Amino acid sequence: MPRQVKKAVFPVAGLGTRFLPATKAMPKELLPIIDKPLIQYAVEEAIAAGITELIFVTGRAKRAVEDHFDSNFELEYVLASKGKTETRDMVRNIVPPGVDCIFVRQPEAMGLGHAVLCAQSVVGREPFLVILADDVLRGETLGSEQLIRSHHRKGGTILSLQEVAPDQVSSYGIVQPGAALEHDEISVAGLVEKPAIGKAPSHLASIGRYLLEPEVFDVLRHLPPGFGGELQLADAINVLAQQGSVRGVPLTSHRYDCGSKFGYLEAIVDFALSHPDFGEPFAELLHRHVEFRSR
Repeated sequence: MPRQVKKAVFPVAGLGTRFLPATKAMPKELLPIIDKPLIQYAVEEAIAAGITELIFVTGRAKRAVEDHFDSNFELEYVLASKGKTETRDMVRNIVPPGVDCIFVRQPEAMGLGHAVLCAQSVVGREPFLVILADDVLRGETLGSEQLIRSHHRKGGTILSLQEVAPDQVSSYGIVQPGAALEHDEISVAGLVEKPAIGKAPSHLASIGRYLLEPEVFDVLRHLPPGFGGELQLADAINVLAQQGSVRGVPLTSHRYDCGSKFGYLEAIVDFALSHPDFGEPFAELLHRHVEFRSR
């Protein structure tokens, strides 16, 4: 039986240049959707899937990510003294008991593959998730749970897949599909990082959820720099795919690409419309704005 997956790696050392100047001093992963930062959605997804060790690969300017998941006794005391015990408990239990947060430093942003390699000493020789906070998922069964279910059946390296428009393939790692498998999965014959439009092997993109076996570290250590002069995780997965050990799972939940400004705005609007307290008045506000612009 495949080994249990209990560890998740969150690469959070990127500079977030697409959101400057907002991310000059604040990590991109702490950008909020209403009142909850992107990284917390990713962490909650992992915990719901059974992960008990959260491994954050941080950079020099990412201390705020560590602070977000740490205790803040002064804040908790103030909230309690004002009778806001429900809010205090929410702040206190961002990470529930029994779940550990571990922080690893990536000294220089040298690509996603390098960030994953920085976590090797903590991951050890166990299977693990890699979760990118840019991709916020919403639905009944999220990507992390899908990957863990698939791994429980058969083990192996597994990718979350989503079809993208032909003019978007140059923004993703694109899969070369292999044979169809059970449970709507496919074998992955190869993975190309950000191919030129018109040269992609398919329109199936590997999005920000990966379940990796520890063998990926052995591949990453011997890879030359790839796209952009960085160590690319996609290149390591491509090596494993050519060995026949990678498969893909179609993502069933809705994905918001919060690494783009428009995707981030879409997430804010959708989450606001379904908010229990102000969903209806927010919908009315949007309706008024649409009516005004159509005059």
